[in-house]
Amino acid sequence: MRGPHNIIRLIRTGATLERTGAMGVIMDAMDAPPLVRGTLRFLAWPFQWLGLKGDPNMPPATRALTALGPAYIKFGQILSTRPDLVGDELATQMRVLQDKLPPFDIDVAKASIEQELGQPIEAMFDDFSPPVAAASIAQVHKATLRKTGDSVAVKVLRPGIERAFRVDIDAFYFAANMIEFLSPAARRLHPTEVIAHFEGVVMGELDLRLEASSASEFASNTTGDAGFQLPGIQWDHCSRRVMTMDWADGAPLGDNAAIDAAGHDRVVLGDRVLQLFLSHALRDGYFHADMHQGNLKVAPNGNIIAYDFGIMGHIDEYTRRVYAEILYGFIKRDYRRVAEVHFEAGYVPANRDVDEFARALRAVGEPIFGMDASQISMGSLLSYLFEVTERFGMETRTELILLQRTMVVVEGVARSLNPQINIWQVARPVVEDYIRQSLGPRALAQSLGRTAMVLSRFGPRLPQLVESALIRASAPTPEPPRRRRRDLAVCGVSGAILGAGVLAACLALL
Repeated sequence: MRGPHNIIRLIRTGATLERTGAMGVIMDAMDAPPLVRGTLRFLAWPFQWLGLKGDPNMPPATRALTALGPAYIKFGQILSTRPDLVGDELATQMRVLQDKLPPFDIDVAKASIEQELGQPIEAMFDDFSPPVAAASIAQVHKATLRKTGDSVAVKVLRPGIERAFRVDIDAFYFAANMIEFLSPAARRLHPTEVIAHFEGVVMGELDLRLEASSASEFASNTTGDAGFQLPGIQWDHCSRRVMTMDWADGAPLGDNAAIDAAGHDRVVLGDRVLQLFLSHALRDGYFHADMHQGNLKVAPNGNIIAYDFGIMGHIDEYTRRVYAEILYGFIKRDYRRVAEVHFEAGYVPANRDVDEFARALRAVGEPIFGMDASQISMGSLLSYLFEVTERFGMETRTELILLQRTMVVVEGVARSLNPQINIWQVARPVVEDYIRQSLGPRALAQSLGRTAMVLSRFGPRLPQLVESALIRASAPTPEPPRRRRRDLAVCGVSGAILGAGVLAACLALL
């Protein structure tokens, strides 16, 4: 399906944004440069008739993203957590994309559940409510288990959701290929690899058995975390398209009025949500990678409750140490060390100047210190950081995409609770604790011990392994096959440029 016909989907993306009025709204909110704004509007205008109408009762941006489908809704969910990037008004409008989308019919949901679990609804549940939440991929019903009388949340996938995502992902692949074809400078960002990574994440999210397994592993890792809890999984009521978990009562983390009315301290909650994410990422290397307000609640006892475990992130121990050293260097304002870590990890080509890179990083980090969050333009910081990475030839690290994206989302959630939060001050104790545990003498001794164990197991085979490696290294490298260029119809090139331009920003966040 990844052929030139996807150009129609990309044209429709730009046309829908223009037809619904979302193009101007999003460009205004993100303060797009006049040249970018004018070019996109000029290219989109002739194709307006191809755009989807959407629901005219919705605001323009929400209307457009909802009409375009689940992958675009995911993009809107991310924007809804970043009022500092898109403004309070647009962020509030897009928040309905988190869990307040139009639901599908309850009878369709019941039929799907009965088919998946092999029993009538009445045999499994005493009560089965209308949808209580509806998101881009699934919707949730509240029910009561017949066997135990416990209240549960029953999650069921939307009908046809697999095909809908397949269409969007194919179009994204085409857009990524066009970006690489039209802009050789963008190849360092590996847009095709980014989409491949996104595809793997989404395909995992469409199997609810994997989500149940992720929830179970996450619960095992976080049992001792103060102020944090997860709902239990009802394994006998789970399948590929259905997942059942304990019902979690609490105030939505995106409803500040409800949080205040319940007597919770939003400053404490803002600090906690950021520290929990960093703790899970650094300590465990396994973290909730979709931590927007629609997936978080505050329990009556003040605990943060997380649910919806379709997207989980994993980073290996070496990458965690690199990430921690970079964060710690920024916290200590040791930009020379931050630069050295980038070079040591291979994130920056070795032929670049480390001192010059350190000075560039200082220009990114220094504005953060001594200022409250309301004075910091994250849009300006991200824009300058992108210029720095381009200047020094840094390439996209696909293993860090979820970590970076989730950090953006979590920071947005924390800011919505406490606009004055200083992310570096809040992050400091977690990062320092990880540094002590993982980079100190004890950690070094543990690493040497693990290395010795590996050597003891493979000791007799080491000469053979070394000889094989040397033979492979000395073998001539075969010529890589030439990349085939897709034949593009002349009449479709302007549409491809439009689609690639509109989606380039989306792909970076997705």
